[in-house]
Amino acid sequence: MNGLLILDKPGGCTSRDVVNRVQKWFPRKTKIGHTGTLDPLATGVLVVCVGTATRLAEYVQAMGKTYAARFRLGAASSTDDADGEVVEQPGAEAVPCERIAAALASFQGTILQIPPAYSALKIDGKRSHNLARQGKEAPLAARPVRIDAIRMLHYDWPFVDVEIDCGKGTYIRSVARDLGEKLGVGGMVQTLRRTRVGPFSSDQGISWEATAAEAVERLLPPSAALTALPIVRIDAEQERRFRSGQALGRAAESAEPSAEGNGSEAAVFNERGNLVGIGIVAPRTIQPKIVLAA
Repeated sequence: MNGLLILDKPGGCTSRDVVNRVQKWFPRKTKIGHTGTLDPLATGVLVVCVGTATRLAEYVQAMGKTYAARFRLGAASSTDDADGEVVEQPGAEAVPCERIAAALASFQGTILQIPPAYSALKIDGKRSHNLARQGKEAPLAARPVRIDAIRMLHYDWPFVDVEIDCGKGTYIRSVARDLGEKLGVGGMVQTLRRTRVGPFSSDQGISWEATAAEAVERLLPPSAALTALPIVRIDAEQERRFRSGQALGRAAESAEPSAEGNGSEAAVFNERGNLVGIGIVAPRTIQPKIVLAA
């Protein structure tokens, strides 16, 4: 009962609701954790870690993501999406397609982005969305995020359909809001679907209505969280030492692919092909960083 479960989240529920649902599919006291919040409005890929795989959540969180979104121009929202209080922007008129395309292109690359006030980020230990609901100002600092590509798929005023490839921590609601500000007409997210997290697509996601048997059958191995890491294979004696916290000589390293550099990470597998943990590659040793239960 250890691994990753790819779930196709429906609209109207929180990521916490998904975790609660998944907990019912697995034995009591099984550790469950999601790897990246999706807003209640949003649907699509939510990767859930089960059992010892919860220790690998950060590696899934770091994976690139793809979103399909419909932006609504000419309006703004308290939450930057259709779930909030929507206000039509007076005097907003249709914007030429060329201007929208140019504005979207300006978001590509590493940019500074201010998260929405209604977000799970913390300010002085309190959730930003809780402060916003209390009517308190919740100033969030701009932070760097990476947007690899924005593709405009369709435009019919006031709606713009886009597909966005981005890195960890990118808020699509902020992109819609900032696009509207650039164009001077206001903007918000009307619909949002996450179609990909790393190698995991929405086609792989099980339904909210799945049974416990289906969930167990669709569980991916914990190693699926580490597809971006090089691989190290070790024998039984090396595994014993690694599990006890001892560093291994670089002779343990395999060539598929090789782990290069000082301080880089590698996924460590035993002779049976099971993931043992994650090691830190030094010039002459591999030091255990994470050791999973046998």
